[in-house]
This record gives sequence, C-alpha cells and structure tokens, in this order.
Amino acid sequence: MGNMTALISDVFVFIFIPWILWRVLRRSIPVAILPILVGIVLAVTHFPVARLGIPSLYGDYIGWLAVLVLAFTAGLEMWQHPENTAGAEPLPPSSISRVLGAALVALGLPFIVGTMLVKQFFLPLHGWHAPHGNGWIGAMSVGLCIAVSALPVLIGLVRELEPAHKPVGQIALKLAVVDDAALWIGLAILQFVARGSDALHGWSGLEFLAVALLVGLALSSSWATRNLRNPPLWVIWIAVPVFLAAGSWASKQLGLHELIGAYFAGALMPPRWVRRLPVEKVGTFSLIWLAPMFFGHSGLHIDGDALTWPSVFASILLVVISIATKLLAVWAYPPAPGLTHRQALSIGSLLQCKGLMEIVAATILHAQGMISEFAFASLMVLAVISTTLTGPMFRMITWRRKQTAR
Repeated sequence: MGNMTALISDVFVFIFIPWILWRVLRRSIPVAILPILVGIVLAVTHFPVARLGIPSLYGDYIGWLAVLVLAFTAGLEMWQHPENTAGAEPLPPSSISRVLGAALVALGLPFIVGTMLVKQFFLPLHGWHAPHGNGWIGAMSVGLCIAVSALPVLIGLVRELEPAHKPVGQIALKLAVVDDAALWIGLAILQFVARGSDALHGWSGLEFLAVALLVGLALSSSWATRNLRNPPLWVIWIAVPVFLAAGSWASKQLGLHELIGAYFAGALMPPRWVRRLPVEKVGTFSLIWLAPMFFGHSGLHIDGDALTWPSVFASILLVVISIATKLLAVWAYPPAPGLTHRQALSIGSLLQCKGLMEIVAATILHAQGMISEFAFASLMVLAVISTTLTGPMFRMITWRRKQTAR
C-alpha cells in the first residue's frame, strides 16, 4: 500500500473517527483521549490495521511534529494567563511563596507516595520490571507520571469554567505551571540518572555545543526581553522555529528526549513576544487535526497482551492513588491560607487531571526503557480515566458547595 493511501487510512481512523465521537459526546471527553482509546481497542482486539498501512510513515512524521509543537506551546503557555471575568467569586489573597510551596506539595506528595507504593507493591508483579535502570528508577518514573498535572488541558478547562469558578481555575493553573516545569526537569534528571556514568562519559564537541546553544537561547531571550520589547511580528515568527529546532536538537544531543528541549525552548521565549502569538489557535489546531495520529499510534503500540484484567485493575489502583494524594496535598497545604476545604478540593480535582502531559511523559519513559510494557499500558489507561473524571469531579464538588451555600 502506498504511503499516501496509508496516510489517508491513518487520518480516517485516528483523526476523523475520534473527532466524530468527540462531537457526538458533546466534547465531554478531551479530544486527545479518544484516539488513544481507538488505538488501545485496536491493540487489544489485534485488529489487522497493518493491512491498511497503519501506522503510516507520513502519519508518524506528522504526529511527531505536532506533538513537538504541543510541547513547545505548553512552554509558551507558561506566559498565558486567563483574563479576569466579571461576576467571578473573589478568593483570599496569597503570596508567591505560598503558591510555590503549595505547588511543590501538590507534586511532591503524590510523587513520594506513588513511588513508594509502586516500588513496594507493583514492581514485584510479573511484567512490571523496567528493561533499563534499577527498581527505584522505574518506581520514580511511574511516580512522576502519577504526580503530573496537565497544563495544556487545564488551560482549556479553565477557559470553559463558569465566571464564578474562574478564580479557582486560575489558582489551579498557577500550581500546574510550576508542576509542569517540574515534570520536564524531573524527566531530564531521571534520564540522566538512568544512564549513570554514561551520561557524561564520552562527550564530544556536539554535546558541549548543545549546552552552549541552550545557554545562548536563554541569554538571547533575556536580552530581547530588555532591549527588543516590541519587534516586528515577522521577527517573532522567525524566532519560533529557531527556538523550537534549537531546543529539540540540543536535548537530543544531550541524550534527552526532544520533547523536553521543545518545552523549555517555548518557556525561554520572551514573554512579551509570546503574548503576540496565537498560541491557543496553533495548539488547538495541532491537538485536533495533527497530534491524534501520535496519540493513536501510542495506544496502538501498547502490547495488547499486556492490557489484561490485572493491568486494568492496576490502572484503577493508580487512579485512586493519584486522585487521593493530589486532593490530600492541596487540602493539607492550600495555595491560599483562607480557602475553604471545598475550594481546596475543587483545585485538587483540577490538578489531578493527567491529560497530554502524562501521555507524553509515559511515552518518553517507555521509549527510553525506563518503564515496562505493563506499566506503560497501565499509565495510558490512568491518563484516560483521570482526564475523563476531571470535569465530573469538579462539578460534583462545586455543586455540593452550591447546595451547602443555599
């Protein structure tokens, strides 16, 4: 089968069908989840999609480029802030140190508890031991996926909240920005630790060039922020692919995943420049019309034999651990000292959303051999369940708060 015909089949299965389901379900499920579900179903049923040329060569390339753009826009979105809306319910004031502390607790507690439980109870199970790295590396890799919050998905959710709930969503976004950055830093550290002494052994000129390039991006961004505050728009558009390509190439040369470099390249862009870019439109287009082939292929690459009832049960346990620890963390140390328990829990319900970031993180860790096939399958199911539950959980908590207020 020709490459173009295979691409058309790829588009139909992983873009068109999920889009129809998304519209039929009235957008109640995030669009990125549906192609994963399609891929998982095809993998579990062993449907002969190879006869259709799926996954296609061009589909792989297009989906991969789209996810690079999504990682880059996730970094750019660190500088995006939802606008205040009239009618919003005011919340108690908070300080930067309090927000940072709450973000670290919201990430640290699920990570520590998840890592310990995975090391003690999950890794001894058949098929859970990672191909590369010791048991602690595998446990921390799964723990990081349990702890992550989905910044891109949360930005979309906050935009759709009722005016009265916007302040709660904005606080959740502030925590998610910190947690999102910590995720990518954690992924980089785990990959360096997994490689051990080989991480720095045998460095050539390319690795030093990669470090110099990253430093150069940071310095040039700092200079542009101070001295080139409002350049012509075409200058900003030229800088976008330069930052994206440089960051991705540098991280790959350092033995890290290209998505890590793409994310930090976006975060390094001058904030005033970013606010002049259609970040939301580019991210939405990539998410709906291009990236589903990457997500669908990720679901399709799951070992269908690994997604057994025990692994599904393990996924449900991971969901319980993820939700319980995230809610407990925000309840125990809320980002503002005057928040009610229900306000804190509503923030926690938003932060437990895994979304794209956990899917991408699990894909990176699986590709590096730091988690097993069984762990990868369970984490994909965790992402699907967690993201699907976010809206209903938030509505349930806020509805009960309304009932109490009445």
